[in-house]
Amino acid sequence: MYNITLIRGDGVGPDITGATLKVLDSLGLSIAWEEMPAGEEAVKEYGTPLPEQTVESIRRNKIALKGPLTTPVGTGFRSVNVALRQTLNLYANLRPSKSFEGLESVFKDIDLVVVRENTEDLYSGVEHMVGEDAAESIKIITRKASEKIVRFAFNYAVNQGRKKVTAVHKANILKFSDGLFLEVARKVAEEYPGVEFEDRIVDNMCMQLVQKPQQYDVMVMPNLYGDIVSDLCAGLVGGLGVTPAANIGEEGAVFEPVHGSAPKYAGKNRVNPTAMLLSSVLMLEHLGEHREAQRLEQALREVISEGKNTTYDLGGNASTTHMADAVVEKLK
Repeated sequence: MYNITLIRGDGVGPDITGATLKVLDSLGLSIAWEEMPAGEEAVKEYGTPLPEQTVESIRRNKIALKGPLTTPVGTGFRSVNVALRQTLNLYANLRPSKSFEGLESVFKDIDLVVVRENTEDLYSGVEHMVGEDAAESIKIITRKASEKIVRFAFNYAVNQGRKKVTAVHKANILKFSDGLFLEVARKVAEEYPGVEFEDRIVDNMCMQLVQKPQQYDVMVMPNLYGDIVSDLCAGLVGGLGVTPAANIGEEGAVFEPVHGSAPKYAGKNRVNPTAMLLSSVLMLEHLGEHREAQRLEQALREVISEGKNTTYDLGGNASTTHMADAVVEKLK
């Protein structure tokens, strides 16, 4: 029996979460879902987007599946996602991007993984006004966090049979902060002689990813660069609607799509559930259910490849529920 915290999310979250639960139920695994509040609805009831009981549920169960949450831009509360990562020390953000047969994209053979440090850098939230006309944000890079994320990337590469890790940085300009990250990456790489290691400056990395992405495999980087580069990689395979994410720490993990909550589509049963389904694939792999993870991904790929039961953004006219039902049929 797996006890898993469930956060349905805001906007289209309940639609894609419901569809995902239907598919997961069809696998026949023994899962007890503990549904907990977060986001806009939690603010209305609890006065906070992240109630303590939700955090405690994830701490207790060690694993959560979460729909997208709404974060106002510029005003209001800080990102619930950032708060979860920092509160639970989910230090590793895993963002695979893999091509789908049947989806239009410039490249057809993409298989990239961004490993993003998740707890510090400019996302530490250390910022303030300097007088009335300037603002200052502090970039924090530590040896400890850098070593943990680089070692996570190498261990992931080894476990997944991948051949190369690329450290991404801006150490040519940020000689102390990114310089420290690069120094640590080079040192950790020496412990993994079976995995090729290289480093790239982040702006050059972005250019190379749109010119020759096939030359890259696993990429590891500080928080801000990871946020940007992972979206770039998603764009190479069809967008955020077809890429999953995992936030992993030593004591727990949260799996979630990283596309927005799209409130204008809330309750309309129209939105593509692929990113949520693929995040569930990552969750199953994390649980050690590798066979079921492979079955689910393959069923989803077949549905998308056929194109008969896909949502509007994937070129079809199926509802969220209809697409989920098609995946369930493939699993039978």
